[in-house]
Amino acid sequence: MQKIKIDIVSDVVCPWCYIGKRRIEKAMDSLKDRFEFEVSYLPFELNAQVPKAGLDQKQYLADKFGGDDRFKQLSQHVTSVAATEGLKFDFDKQKVMPNTRDAHRVIWLARQEGKQLAVKEALMKAYFEDGVDLSKTENLLAIAVACGLSEQRVSAFLNSDEGLKEVMAMEHLNQQRGVSGVPFYIINDQYGISGAQPADVFVQALTQIGSEVEAANACDVDSKAC
Repeated sequence: MQKIKIDIVSDVVCPWCYIGKRRIEKAMDSLKDRFEFEVSYLPFELNAQVPKAGLDQKQYLADKFGGDDRFKQLSQHVTSVAATEGLKFDFDKQKVMPNTRDAHRVIWLARQEGKQLAVKEALMKAYFEDGVDLSKTENLLAIAVACGLSEQRVSAFLNSDEGLKEVMAMEHLNQQRGVSGVPFYIINDQYGISGAQPADVFVQALTQIGSEVEAANACDVDSKAC
């Protein structure tokens, strides 16, 4: 079966990244009989300047977007869109805007353990639906352990700088690639798709890319390599 590699650049506090996650999952599910997908998540920090202890979420976003009314309007809109994808955003539950660097480190560790997709999902659900404070080390630990990682391993990891160099290197690489907003999808290391596109757009793009790869790997009567 033809394999398609998908690297998804996103942040765990990006609402459109969570919506986009559902949409591309829906697209991949509809194409699972034709293609095999290899998915990995790459880090992006929307709010890198936020201190490690976090900030008041509503105040931070109101300041960022131009006032309480604008924040309310945007949060209601994205909550409505998320609901169409089966997601139950609750901005009233969430009190803290975290610095997400440690969350990205945990996602990096989870990839080494074969648990990245589960941990990424759990972190986003915790933030957007359950109101979990992701600035707290104990919450990151609990989420990782619930996804099957070793409590001892993750605890030691979070109390070290392991993975920090790798996360920052990936962020730098994405900047060099020109990624300035998320979600951003890198297909087979050469095609880019920006934004939480509708599932049918992903289906069309993945089908076209997969077909091009199939054609490149085929022999025909004029081929000099077969």
